[in-house]
Amino acid sequence: MQRIYVAGHRGMVGSAIVRQLEARGDCEVVTRTHAELDLLNQADVQKFFRDERVDQVYLAAAKVGGIYANNTYPAEFVYENLMMECNVIDAAHRAGVQQLLFLGSSCIYPRNVPQPMREDALLTGVLEATNEPYAVAKIAGIKLCESYNRQYGRDYRSVMPTNLYGQHDNFHPDNSHVIPALMRRFHEAVQAEAEEVVIWGSGTPKREFLHVDDMAAASVYVMNMNQDIYRANTQPMLSHINVGTGVDCTIRELAETLARVTGFKGQLAFDASKPDGTPRKLMDVSRLKALGWQAKIQLEEGLRATYAWFVANQDRYRQA
Repeated sequence: MQRIYVAGHRGMVGSAIVRQLEARGDCEVVTRTHAELDLLNQADVQKFFRDERVDQVYLAAAKVGGIYANNTYPAEFVYENLMMECNVIDAAHRAGVQQLLFLGSSCIYPRNVPQPMREDALLTGVLEATNEPYAVAKIAGIKLCESYNRQYGRDYRSVMPTNLYGQHDNFHPDNSHVIPALMRRFHEAVQAEAEEVVIWGSGTPKREFLHVDDMAAASVYVMNMNQDIYRANTQPMLSHINVGTGVDCTIRELAETLARVTGFKGQLAFDASKPDGTPRKLMDVSRLKALGWQAKIQLEEGLRATYAWFVANQDRYRQA
């Protein structure tokens, strides 16, 4: 049985990958909590890889957050993400790990890139200012994988997910992404019988959303794809693959859907004084679709499942 290390197994994406791998039943999943292994500590990470002798690595560990968090903590976003990916990728190489999957983000693409965003749009324009530090770190991770492949013949792959949501998301009212932040806001409005929910921005930006279980399935699919087929559909200097649904909606449409899901009957108010971020973010997923994979979970279906999970686990978020 292969020993597979999932870095970030307590996060939304990492936990979904663990569920996917355990459901297969043909591998041993290796995990470590932050208390057991600090991925910012290079010596500890290298020792872990020397001792554990893993066969594959899913690098899902990252410092993540929405517009507010990215604007408030830019130094932490660039530093911590750079350090984690550098430590894990280099230590995996030094320990002889041949296969690694790096999880990036759609924010790697320029702010005004043609839509839908193709993989070859990388480094063709200026990044969105509100999440530039995070995007720079993720771009560095892609290039790190490409460089180890070129210099050492490793098989380190990268997948670029669109906006993700699902169980085990971060539902902090300020430091989370748009879906968990709004879901919590709507839920609390229902509980308080509020007449209005305020939403950041104009409501006009368009976003694409992918359920985390679909993301995990795509990650396992890409990791285990035949190497010749993978290389035939990527390039040495363009080795990442987009993962998404290929369908987007406005933030207003998302808010209206969340109102239905949570049972909120009041008014929606859009605060145009708050930043909108990138006007539109839609992934071109034709490459992955041609390789035989596409998303299965529809947005409202996924939101209902996520809300049910949030309600069942809301005690952990009450003090956040």
